[in-house]
Amino acid sequence: MSALLVAIVDFVWGLPLVIFLFGANFILLYHSRFLPLRGVFHAVGLLRKKEPNQAAGQISHFQTFCNAIAATVGLGNISGVAIAITQGGPGAVFWMWVAAIIGMNTKFFECTAALIYRDKDYQGQIQGGAMYTIPKVLGSKYTALALSFALCGMIGTLSMFQINQLGSYAYSQHDVAPWMTGVFFSLITLWVLRGGLTRLSNFCSAIVPSMSVVYIITCLVLLSKNIDIIPSVFFDIFNQALNGKSALYGGVGYSFVQVMIIGVKRATFSNEAGLGTAPMAHSNSKTDEPVAEGYVSMLGPLLDTLVVCTLTALVILTSFHHQPFPDLNGIEITTLAFEKGLGSLGRYLLGISILLFAYSTMLGMANYNQKCWNYIFRGKKYFGEKSFQIWYVGTILMGSVLALENVLNIIDIAYALMTIPNIIVTVAAAPLVAKELKKYNLQNRL
Repeated sequence: MSALLVAIVDFVWGLPLVIFLFGANFILLYHSRFLPLRGVFHAVGLLRKKEPNQAAGQISHFQTFCNAIAATVGLGNISGVAIAITQGGPGAVFWMWVAAIIGMNTKFFECTAALIYRDKDYQGQIQGGAMYTIPKVLGSKYTALALSFALCGMIGTLSMFQINQLGSYAYSQHDVAPWMTGVFFSLITLWVLRGGLTRLSNFCSAIVPSMSVVYIITCLVLLSKNIDIIPSVFFDIFNQALNGKSALYGGVGYSFVQVMIIGVKRATFSNEAGLGTAPMAHSNSKTDEPVAEGYVSMLGPLLDTLVVCTLTALVILTSFHHQPFPDLNGIEITTLAFEKGLGSLGRYLLGISILLFAYSTMLGMANYNQKCWNYIFRGKKYFGEKSFQIWYVGTILMGSVLALENVLNIIDIAYALMTIPNIIVTVAAAPLVAKELKKYNLQNRL
């Protein structure tokens, strides 16, 4: 089974998909003329804006942003970055940056389109996402494509990677059996899910800002201790990304294309731009201005990849500067880097971040997963809320005991199969989104 998963990942994440993604993203850049990227400060201002009570949607811009960030900023920023570096060397970080910058524009388009075409689910609640956008943009004959996105979304938005790495950390640092970690987090996740979107949003709004600040400050302290090495690390990142042959510190060499694919894949895993998940969260925003929420959505890749992932990468690369990486999994490498800089305090602070990052992502992913579940089953008998909760917490238990490589491969396959239909419909909707963008910018003097 492991060998089969590897073969499928190599096929779906091959060069054709990377070319497809870059080609589609450049089409979106052409439509926008990079205009969304100039509106970052406007997007930050929108987080404080209160919309009229009669506006469609359920939660505020800030709550929506926290829901999306809860799913986006997670263990992909801690262990996923370490995995990218061990697989593709420092050069993979450069391609994560490229994917993130382009991804800001992509996320603007996919989220704006999702709000323009959002609709009501079987419960009468306003929802959005590729499964709702596809039939409206491409036509009802493409409903099967919408269903395929939702089906793959039910796999791709599982939190098996988060619980797997959390269980690995708890076992390596505190000798807690992975299945026990799985049971504990299954139970508290079930409690939050039973409170619905309101409880989930309140929980995420409470922990997301604090967890981000704690992690960023800890990374900055670590980097201040190795500040003289940082210029050399940046040189390694650019040099090994662009010289046509990147290599690990003391490891084997990787081709230019391999490193690019690794960087793009891990960036997609981390910031979800183009994946189709974020539009599901942003579509719950209480607003009548789809473009405004599109601006807010751009902040996801900015915070996730260009800030948090970069800090993690710099901490790891300065800690193991021109040294072979230890034979450990992703989260253990990052832990060792924090310990080298701050001793036991580093391990303690990272442990807090791991706990908050992992659990916030579990909750954010649960929101996405339930939307896909409800779209497919539409409240049919035996497939209601309780059935979903059993499904989701059951997969948390499963993920806690599976091998990391298998978990990563399962999620990567589902991500690729989600990305294709989402990017297709996003490009198809791009002319209308660009028109709405120009109109909004004129009204707001941007």
